[in-house]
Amino acid sequence: METRVAIIGIIIEDTDSAEKLNCILHDYGKYIIGRMGLPYREKGVSIISIAVDAPQDIISALSGKLGRLPGVSTKAAFSKITGRAEGEAGDE
Repeated sequence: METRVAIIGIIIEDTDSAEKLNCILHDYGKYIIGRMGLPYREKGVSIISIAVDAPQDIISALSGKLGRLPGVSTKAAFSKITGRAEGEAGDE
């Protein structure tokens, strides 16, 4: 299956959603390349950036699930780079 490299930007305005958000990220852990989180205490929000390598439908599903949490906003940005899922035979 073809995969894409993408970044999911997340802004958390309701800290009560943080636990559910982390559970969802755990469920998609095999696709996550890296994660960076910044608490912006002056504004009372947290900003998280997730780098992923996954099929486009998985990335969209993850971003959608996170964005449906109360007080959470997300946006995905896709690279033009595509590839095959690890362990999958390629065209030779």
